[in-house]
Amino acid sequence: MPELNTPLTRRDLLRSAAPALLGLASLPRPALAGAGSELPPVRAITRGPGHHWFGYYDKLQFDPTGRFVLGMEVDFEHRSPRPADAIRIGMVDLQDGDRWIELGESRAWCWQQGCMLQWRPGSRTEVLWNDRERDRFVCRILDIETRQVRTVPHPVYTVSPDGGWAVAPDFRRVGDMRPAYGYPGPDDPYRDVGAPEDSGIFRVDLETGRQELLVSVDQVVRIPMPGVDLAKAKSYFNHLLISPDGARFIFLHRWGFPKFIGATRMFTAGRDGSDLRVVDASGLTSHFIWRDPESILAWTRPESRPWGFYLFEDATGGAVERVGEGVMTGNGHCTYLPGGEWILNDTYPDAQRMQHVYLYHVATRRRVPLGRFYSPPEYTREGRVDTHPRFSPDGRKVVIDSPHTGEGRQMHLIDIGEIVSS
Repeated sequence: MPELNTPLTRRDLLRSAAPALLGLASLPRPALAGAGSELPPVRAITRGPGHHWFGYYDKLQFDPTGRFVLGMEVDFEHRSPRPADAIRIGMVDLQDGDRWIELGESRAWCWQQGCMLQWRPGSRTEVLWNDRERDRFVCRILDIETRQVRTVPHPVYTVSPDGGWAVAPDFRRVGDMRPAYGYPGPDDPYRDVGAPEDSGIFRVDLETGRQELLVSVDQVVRIPMPGVDLAKAKSYFNHLLISPDGARFIFLHRWGFPKFIGATRMFTAGRDGSDLRVVDASGLTSHFIWRDPESILAWTRPESRPWGFYLFEDATGGAVERVGEGVMTGNGHCTYLPGGEWILNDTYPDAQRMQHVYLYHVATRRRVPLGRFYSPPEYTREGRVDTHPRFSPDGRKVVIDSPHTGEGRQMHLIDIGEIVSS
């Protein structure tokens, strides 16, 4: 399906002549012809034959100058990664014809979140990602100028704002409970234990490599969940995010019988693992983001309230405000642009397999579309390509992952400068 922000190419016209092959038989003419000039410009910044993507939406993809954009490259799609499958780590130079610069490789990755590739906060030259050495997961830290690389003997998930430390779940357990978000490789040594004492959330010092267990699965399971006997469930942690001031972090407690089936509690904790708080006890928390050090935006369904995006106060817990009612009506990967005036968000494929990327202006409750991108039906389940929009340091550019051009998953840049400046 052609990108809807650009004119149809000859290849697009040929493809549209056989819509049944792409599941487009019922697609209305306006969606094929484009949505008009009101959409911002989009360009592909990676291309085949390799497939390129970045993964999750809450990581630093751009370097501090906004020139380099991190990404991953692989030669196949439509199957789960195997232990021997390596992906290539690289970055795109936006000021040199979108040139791909190779940086390294990883054997600890998944389709949804990649290998936790990200720019190290506070650094102009360092990037980091997870990898595997024989029977353990590790983190590589590379200086892109000197090409010196060092290894931290523990994987990471989210990094502190000063770049000094990180927190991570037990990826072996994530891989056992929800393989689409874990890594192939070492098995969970506690796979037959519902709530292990030695598995949980770890703090990793990125300078010394020292690690310590901050919050155990057993510790959290002992906190009651109304209507659920957690002692009979198998639990794990995932989706961690450190607050903008580095004082606290979010994590999701998830459980199943025995695999994950969608039940989730959102917790926060102090940077040392103390002061555990249940922020959303609905059991339905999905995507979230810190708005500021005290407030969290999350898609959920609080008790006696409808599905939607809600703002939570970390200190008190509980939803205090509905955000985007009637406008942000579906689950998506939400972030606040610098300054907090705009929310960047997306949707899952609609009935026509279109994924919508948009901005939401908080003060005026206005939704501004950035594009509609076709997701072919073969991109589903573990191998789906969520757009996961990420923004540049100045908040004027957005990069998404999408297979809409027919070249497999690739990265695309959207220029939102005129929108956020108006």
